[in-house]
Amino acid sequence: MSMDQFFKKRYTLVRLREGPLGRFLYAYAEQLAKQGYARDSARCMFGVLGDFSRWFARCETAVGEIDEESLAGYLRYRHSRRRPTHNDAGYLAGFLRFLVSEGVVAKPVPAVTPVCHLKEQFRQFLQNERGLAQATIRGYVDTAERFLAGVYGDGELELTRLQAADVIAFVQREAKRVRANRARVVTNALRSLLQFLRHRGLIAANLRGSVPAVANWSMASIPKRLSPEEVKRLLCQCDRNTDQGRRDYAILLLLARLGLRRGEIADLTLDDLDWEAGELRIRGPAGRCDRLPMPCEVGEALAAYLQRGRPACASRHVFIRARAPRRELGSATGLRSMVCRALERAGLDPPVKGTHLLRHSLATQMLKDGASLAEIGEILRHRQQRTTTIYAKVDLVSLRTLALSWPGGVR
Repeated sequence: MSMDQFFKKRYTLVRLREGPLGRFLYAYAEQLAKQGYARDSARCMFGVLGDFSRWFARCETAVGEIDEESLAGYLRYRHSRRRPTHNDAGYLAGFLRFLVSEGVVAKPVPAVTPVCHLKEQFRQFLQNERGLAQATIRGYVDTAERFLAGVYGDGELELTRLQAADVIAFVQREAKRVRANRARVVTNALRSLLQFLRHRGLIAANLRGSVPAVANWSMASIPKRLSPEEVKRLLCQCDRNTDQGRRDYAILLLLARLGLRRGEIADLTLDDLDWEAGELRIRGPAGRCDRLPMPCEVGEALAAYLQRGRPACASRHVFIRARAPRRELGSATGLRSMVCRALERAGLDPPVKGTHLLRHSLATQMLKDGASLAEIGEILRHRQQRTTTIYAKVDLVSLRTLALSWPGGVR
């Protein structure tokens, strides 16, 4: 496959091949075709890239010297002649990444600030010594970067001068910016960072205790859920005659029938599907690996997607982006957006939306059907039993037997 797949007119094909970037544009077109880009999308992209190639030919600069500054100069030129679009910069950035991957352009070396250097050490500590999940590591490292950058900026890290006031001020700022449950994640990350700094001898004082607690009572609320009828309604809105509909239906079933977390679904690979044993392998933090039974309904949905809906690509991940480039979902955040769109199409407006809504729905329905809290915790793979006890609050029948009679009330 080549540029011929996107353009038919000989004049256009000849014009795109001209100039110092012509052969690279053709190679890039071949890559985009393999990634499943639609004809219209590619035409818009090469309209910009072809114009960039003609502009670059007049600059008398070697191809290997193309960098972000070159792209910025072209964008100024282009936008002075025609109305800019929000895709222009993205098209050019993608082409530059391609040139870097092909070794045509040297990979830019980012400036390594003291904060970046310490951030990488903290990442290695969380991964190798604490064995945290990758999603948790990303959150902790982002928090550490915001804290250190807020105190020191791009300058030297004078950690010996770090004070409790710096810690408290950061938590106060973050508590105003995020929700209570997210603020608790921030404080956990900050305590971990301060523990790491003291462990490495970078600070002398134990500042971990100076991190203020954020009021967030874990058992204060009742888990939000959908009824079985609403879950069925949500599943029925998937159009299983389309590739995306088959994919979304399989994802929703994994959420509704097995209570998987969104990160677990995003990380699921073809090697995790054991068809002979009828099981799914779920990889967790610190090398933890759980095996769950694959219900027939889930297995049929996965098989339908893999056979008739999953686009061909090099990735071993089960679920692939519906739009080009054809690769793994990449971010678990996209799964939350998918669930929110599905709820909207089904006409459902629960107070809390997202993937955990279906996890809670499964747990509460299991409890209603007579499952014990221990059995629910096993299916949901809770590491601590107290995490599962929140679902006892929705078992109103059992709770009524514990309620004391109201003085003077009906006997």
